[in-house]
Amino acid sequence: MPLDKRRLTPKQVALFGILGALTFAAKLALSPLPNIEPVSLMVMLFAVTFGLKCLYPIYVYVVMEYLVFGFHLWSINYLYVWTVLALIALLLRKQDSPLLWAVVSGGFGLLFGALCAPVYLFTGGPAFALTWWLSGIPFDLMHGAGNFVIALLLFQPGRKLLEKLYRPFLTP
Repeated sequence: MPLDKRRLTPKQVALFGILGALTFAAKLALSPLPNIEPVSLMVMLFAVTFGLKCLYPIYVYVVMEYLVFGFHLWSINYLYVWTVLALIALLLRKQDSPLLWAVVSGGFGLLFGALCAPVYLFTGGPAFALTWWLSGIPFDLMHGAGNFVIALLLFQPGRKLLEKLYRPFLTP
């Protein structure tokens, strides 16, 4: 059985922990910029490189968010929104076009508020969810534009780097 199908090795645990922490640190570094974040790029890179094991570094990142910023309604969103993007990236993992990845990441940013709205639907009702989503559209526009540019510039080099980094973990 290939190593990728077995349990995590100690080296993979360390790698995924470091990558999750790096994602958190990169988000903090860009936090002065409104809704400009590297997390979407990292999630896509993890998915195309690690397959379903991408969930490990993604949820290391999510847990770090919870530990630093606490638990709020947005915490529920983070349990599923990054998985949605990871699944889209898994379906497209054979694609190489930087423009395609930029469109996927930009589209995710544009739809981020809509993807989060179901939590507000269940906690505050339809009017609350709709007004929350509509009031966030300017931020979603910035989020989408930022994601598009970041992915267009960094997806290909990031993919090559992660594949090179992960290659030694694939040999028994």
